[in-house]
Amino acid sequence: MDVGKGDLVSELKILRKGRGVAMPQLVERVGPALRMVCELGTDDGATEVRRKISARLTAMSAHLPDDLRTVVLAALGLVPEARMPFYQDRVHWAATRIDRDDRTARRRIDEGIAQLAEFAVGTLRPSSRPERKAHQWHTEELRVALAVDRPVPEAFEFRRVVADTDALTELDLALTVTAPEASRARARQEDLDVEVFHGGILTGRRMESSDRFGLALKLPNVLNHGDRHEIALRFRARIEPHYVCVPRHPCDLFDLHVRLGHERAPREVVLLNKAFQDDARDPIAEGTSIPVNEAGEVHVRFENLDPGFAYGVKWNWPTQSLS
Repeated sequence: MDVGKGDLVSELKILRKGRGVAMPQLVERVGPALRMVCELGTDDGATEVRRKISARLTAMSAHLPDDLRTVVLAALGLVPEARMPFYQDRVHWAATRIDRDDRTARRRIDEGIAQLAEFAVGTLRPSSRPERKAHQWHTEELRVALAVDRPVPEAFEFRRVVADTDALTELDLALTVTAPEASRARARQEDLDVEVFHGGILTGRRMESSDRFGLALKLPNVLNHGDRHEIALRFRARIEPHYVCVPRHPCDLFDLHVRLGHERAPREVVLLNKAFQDDARDPIAEGTSIPVNEAGEVHVRFENLDPGFAYGVKWNWPTQSLS
C-alpha cells in the first residue's frame, strides 16, 4: 500500500477526537495509513496499538517546531497534563501553553498535523520494506546509557528487536572497541566485558576485525515474523573518545545518553549523524557541536538508521586522549 499525506492527515484528525489515543475504541479508529506508519501488526491488541502509536507519533513530533509539537501532542492526548475527555478542552490547554486564543491553536494543530504527516510519509521511502527482507531481524528501539566518568567506561544497552523471518533463534550483534591511538594495538578479547541482564544467552564471541567484536546471542524463545523481543546488556571497555552505533541491521530508533562527568569537561562534543565509521576516530573530521549540560551529560537520538553508517557522538578531552 502507498501511503499518501492526505490519507494520513485525515486519519490523524480522526484520532484527535474524543480522548485522542486514550479512546476506548482506538483499534477500530486506526486507519490503514496510520497502521503502516506505526507498523501495527494484525494481531496487535489495544494495549500494543496504543503503545506503538504513542511512541511513534511522539518520536516523529520531535521534528516539528516547538509550538507545533506542543499543540499536536496535546491534541492527540499525548501530553499527560492534557489527557482530557474532550478535544476542545485539549485545544484550550494548548492555546494557553502557546499564549494564543483557541482559534489560533486549532490552526496550529492543523498545521502541525500536516507537517507530521509529511514527515511520516517521507520516512517510509528510505526505509523501504523490500530492502529489509534481506535481514532476518531489525532493531525497533535501541537505548544506550554510557558512563565515561568511571575507571572503566560502562554502558547499558536496552534493545527491542523485531523478527523479519520465521524460526529466528539467534541474534548476531557487534561492538567496536577502538584501541587507544597511542598503543596502535589490536583490540583483544579481554578488552571487552559483556554481561547479559535479560533476553538470552551469550553463546559466542569472535574478532571480526582488529577492533570489532561479533557476539552471538541465543534467544530464550523462537521468534517468528513480526514477533518482538527485548534484551538488556552491559558492556565495560576502555574506549577512544567516541561512541557510535554502526548498525548491521536496520534500526528504527537509537537513543543515547553519555555521561562525561562534571569534573572534567571536554573541549567539544560533536554529533555524528550518518557518518563514516572512520570519522569517529578522525580528530579533524567535521561535525555539529552539541552542548553538555551541567551534569556533564549529552543526549542525542536518531531515527531510521542506515546500516553501515555511524550514529553517535565524539568528544575531545583537553589532553586529546582518554586516560
